Amino acid sequence: MTKNWYEVENVDEIPSPTLLVYPDRIRENLRRMIALVGDAKRLRPHVKTHKMAQIVQMKIEHGINKFKASTIAEVEMTAAAGGQDILLAYQPVGPNIARFIRLIKMFPAAKLSAIVDNLESVREIGRKATSEQVVVPLYIDLNVGMNRTGIAPGPAALDVYREICKTEGVWAAGFHAYDGHLHEPDLQLLTQQTTNAFEPVWAMKDALEKEGYPVPNIIAGGTPTSRILARHEGVEVGAGTTVLWDCGQPDISPDLDFQNAILLLARVISKPTSNRLCLDVGHKAIASEMPQPRARWLGLEDATIVGHSEEHMVLQTERSNEFHVGSVLYGIPRHVCPTVALHSEVWIVENANAKERWPVVARARTLTI
Repeated sequence: MTKNWYEVENVDEIPSPTLLVYPDRIRENLRRMIALVGDAKRLRPHVKTHKMAQIVQMKIEHGINKFKASTIAEVEMTAAAGGQDILLAYQPVGPNIARFIRLIKMFPAAKLSAIVDNLESVREIGRKATSEQVVVPLYIDLNVGMNRTGIAPGPAALDVYREICKTEGVWAAGFHAYDGHLHEPDLQLLTQQTTNAFEPVWAMKDALEKEGYPVPNIIAGGTPTSRILARHEGVEVGAGTTVLWDCGQPDISPDLDFQNAILLLARVISKPTSNRLCLDVGHKAIASEMPQPRARWLGLEDATIVGHSEEHMVLQTERSNEFHVGSVLYGIPRHVCPTVALHSEVWIVENANAKERWPVVARARTLTI
């Protein structure tokens, strides 16, 4: 019998570094996601977190049929796995417009939509869609303060939305508003910040509807604000990290209760000094855009990460004598989404054994289109 929930009995058969996925914990997280917002129909989770068809299918089994994606490959993977309603939450430009239209034609039973934030993109997508005899559902991408993409709610945004409504080859699906800049740990402050950020969104919806323009749907928020925005009727929320969880999300969402369903498996490959351990987890195995600590090592939480390079992570700990070259460690990544994208496959742990592997299909930029 294993001592801890995460330990794998056949660990000697698994090369490192790699990722371990625990399906039972994913299923529990999906149940908690639905409970958080009250109805599976209110969820539109982002597939960039996992990029795996099997997890899309698990979501569908729990009644989740709407998804967000950031790449053409993620859209294709999700549609092939049975997703019925998929938003490309990334404005298509250049050849990606034609690629997206080809996907629409490839999956006629699914609703595939995209976002836009300017007049010219609306017109270009409309022209290309018309020439291919398809109609592309478009959401206007609203900038609610993150200042990464989108157009601020107001007169210019109203013009873009009106253009979607009157342009041949596209139709207005509603609003998309991502608030990735809102991650205040205090729920009361976060709620107020969310209210302030979205007041212009609700006002824009009211203005358009008074003019007779339809606003069928609003897709809003990320993991921290999902339970706040789900209180608004007609809003779908885009929590994505919740399906796998990591050790960074609890710092900004301490009131959320989800289980770690994915871990890094690593080994000690050297003991260069009396108080240091070198692990086989470099930049190529764990997302490195965040400051340290980029992982929390279970059972060795007191260790300090003092070095990190392409193939190595160096820990400093007074407990180094408890480990030998070849010792196995299990770690929780700080940022799970880009960590998954670094791995071509994951090992599936069930009943403390890892026998099956799942491909991380949509880490590729191109599948068939």
